[in-house]
Amino acid sequence: MDVIQMQRTWVEYTKSLYREVRVPRIQINIMIEALLNGYFPLSGSLIDVQISIGWWWWGKKGFLDSQFAQLQLLQDESNPDFVVEVVSLFFEDSERLLNELTKVIDQQQGVDFKKVDAHVHQLKGSSSSIGAQRVKNACVAFRSFCDEQNIEGSLRCLHQVKQEYFLVKNKLENLFSLERKIVAAGGSVPTEELNFL
Repeated sequence: MDVIQMQRTWVEYTKSLYREVRVPRIQINIMIEALLNGYFPLSGSLIDVQISIGWWWWGKKGFLDSQFAQLQLLQDESNPDFVVEVVSLFFEDSERLLNELTKVIDQQQGVDFKKVDAHVHQLKGSSSSIGAQRVKNACVAFRSFCDEQNIEGSLRCLHQVKQEYFLVKNKLENLFSLERKIVAAGGSVPTEELNFL
């Protein structure tokens, strides 16, 4: 693949990270019916149903929001690795927080929900700062279970946050790999073409 083709691929791939997935109304109705008929593990409260619908709907949004595009625009010739460095710090911090959350929630004797909430709040902030909107949205749901001190709901949210984190990590690693290939082939990453936001 030549440089121009790689640049076009990069632009299309980047755009795909922001796109919402349009879901047919029939799928929305099936999801709501499945939730109400108990096909998903819920503790039964109305907030559980609302959060489960929220998880599903948030999962249909793009992986990134405009904050990530703002980071990309801050990158220039004087600091060509700016975005990779910022996102790498996000990866390190997120994995540390996810490990801590797993330890705290898996404790046999009472979960310290203040500690859980503090970790989730930090993860929500860092995901928001790089534009990882699906991780951020899953953290919002997680915090509501912390407020209720709901262990079962917190475990489900932890699983959802981990899933969203690893999805966005994979997507961003693919994006950075393509950027390295473009630069290695003598091209430049066409960030000026990100005017679609």
